[in-house]
Amino acid sequence: MNNIINNFYKNQALFYKIFLFILTAVVIVYLLPKSGKFKYEITKGKPWQYENLYAPFDFAILKTNDEIVKEKDQIISNHIPYYNFNEETVKKVKADAPEQINKIFSDSILNRKKRVLIAFAEETLNSLYQFGVLEEERRAEPNRLVYLKKENVADEVDYGKIFTQDEIRPFLTAKINQNNLKSLEPELLELFYNIIEPNVTFDDTLTQKELDDKTKSISYTRGSIERGTIIISRGEIVEGKKLDILNSLKTEFESQVWSASSYNWLLFGYSLLVGLALLMLLLFIRKYRRDIYANNVKVTFIFFNILLMIFLTTLVVKFEPKYIYIVPLCILPLTLKAFFDSRLGLFTHVITVLILGFVVPDSYEYMFLQITAGIVTILTVSELYKRASLFISVGQITFVYILVYFSFTVIQEGNIQDLDMEMFLSFVLGGLATLFVQPIIYIYEKLFGLVSDMSLLELSDTNSKLLKELSEKAPGTFHHSLNVANLAEASANEIGANAMLVRVGALYHDIGKMENPTYFSENQSSSVNSHDELSPKESAEIIIGHVIKGIEIARKNNLPDRVIDFIRTHHGTTTVYFFYMKEKEIDESASSADFRYPGPIPFSRETAILMMCDSVEAASKSLKEPTTGKIDVFIEKIINKQMEEGQFLNADITLKEIQLIKKVLKQKLKNIFHLRVEYPE
Repeated sequence: MNNIINNFYKNQALFYKIFLFILTAVVIVYLLPKSGKFKYEITKGKPWQYENLYAPFDFAILKTNDEIVKEKDQIISNHIPYYNFNEETVKKVKADAPEQINKIFSDSILNRKKRVLIAFAEETLNSLYQFGVLEEERRAEPNRLVYLKKENVADEVDYGKIFTQDEIRPFLTAKINQNNLKSLEPELLELFYNIIEPNVTFDDTLTQKELDDKTKSISYTRGSIERGTIIISRGEIVEGKKLDILNSLKTEFESQVWSASSYNWLLFGYSLLVGLALLMLLLFIRKYRRDIYANNVKVTFIFFNILLMIFLTTLVVKFEPKYIYIVPLCILPLTLKAFFDSRLGLFTHVITVLILGFVVPDSYEYMFLQITAGIVTILTVSELYKRASLFISVGQITFVYILVYFSFTVIQEGNIQDLDMEMFLSFVLGGLATLFVQPIIYIYEKLFGLVSDMSLLELSDTNSKLLKELSEKAPGTFHHSLNVANLAEASANEIGANAMLVRVGALYHDIGKMENPTYFSENQSSSVNSHDELSPKESAEIIIGHVIKGIEIARKNNLPDRVIDFIRTHHGTTTVYFFYMKEKEIDESASSADFRYPGPIPFSRETAILMMCDSVEAASKSLKEPTTGKIDVFIEKIINKQMEEGQFLNADITLKEIQLIKKVLKQKLKNIFHLRVEYPE
């Protein structure tokens, strides 16, 4: 039992990776659609590249979405709406007419004339209310038929015969003129305006109900194909009716209800493919990114990002598949590049796109487009912390999306009339969503404790609390760190390493000297040397101790591990040679192990660059009357000695890159010492 527990503790990192692998695969399989995948790729306008295809079962030929939409539009355009005619309103208006005439014309005309006006009003109202008066001021569709419902009977009438509010005055004016009542026009208009009320209203409930019944009766199929019928022969062009039948077969195949046995086999197949894809990613990290593989937090971070992108895409596909390009999939390689490197970002992006091929429609087009966009993302975004660089890159990514979609449409349709403008809008929205990568990276830094170039940019500010403290307590060390940072940044740029990371590492690599600043020569402002009162071993302990002190200060100030790595490794396992030789003078049997830095040796190109630049900059202060030749020999001697001691064996840096760094350091030191031709007196 104890052996089992011990083995578990020894291999807990491996067990965690296995658990993470299984959990991720299970969640992805759960998110994938639980239907069969049609095994043929249907490409419009291309020859059928497979064997002759026969109908495996009876199925109906589905109408296209355009055909269904066209039928619905035709039903809507031909649909006759219903209007309600209110008889009670008409009776009320006619009953009010005599009373209003008596009120308006009380003493101005004779009773005989009033009877004429009452008869005129009755005739006018009969004409006006023959088909009624609408509540609307203006009619929306003047030239069509409508059903006018009086009580329970609906008659088909011309919509134009129903009066609207703005048509009443011209009608009344014409009637008044026809009956030679022009002299009484103001009073008569006042009369009718007082009594006329709209009595025809649109019956939205009945109209919509009948419209729904008609649209529901639309047939979504046109004909059927019997089992065994040949659908398409090898070499035939996939277009027209053949294309419709193939799409119908695909839809029918993927919508079939699977038996329990078939469903289990489907899950088994999905599990194998998803597991294989994730295993390839894990093996890639294990072989080429061992430092990441050894860190479970980083592996979790990578798998979490894959899950997030797959979840968002499946969510959009279930909602509306044509909006899948709104999902900013390029955030994945951008994020991984910000925290790790381009190759890992692109490899992870490709694996994610391959898995998403099971989810999206037109999988080949989708995968081609997304992989292309991912490559462009990796190639164009070099410095994510620069806002202008990110905006330009997002513009380029969006352009690539549009260009590839345009090319596919032209190939498949043979024209540009069938371009879907909504797709262009999706690409633009997806591009804009990619801009959220910066706040997402900030959130990831807090959640997973990772460091991006944007955080490094903040750390490189010399006005930060820790660097200010260094400049006050150890001004010489601060000046030395600035010089090393400039040399290291130039060297990193020359060989394509992370210049921002190495600059930050150089600025903080000697913060441990703040504890005992006067024991380091660059901070000694007088002729008094603090080491004169110490033995060589004690002096060496203080010098070597600045590495441990630096790590403690860095942890206390919450510096990221990527920066602390520079403090650990900037001296590697080299020897404090000056004090070692002094001890040898006293004791011939002195051991070099007592004067050796604890290490570790540099394990990246960036930490190797810092070791070279730190040694060269510090030792350059001892040069007397420097010349071009002296500087060249001096740099070669220092770096060659580090190579002989095996300081760069774990740094993944080539001899060619070391030669380029030497070249940069030689040029920079010559500029620092302002070497010039000596002019004759």
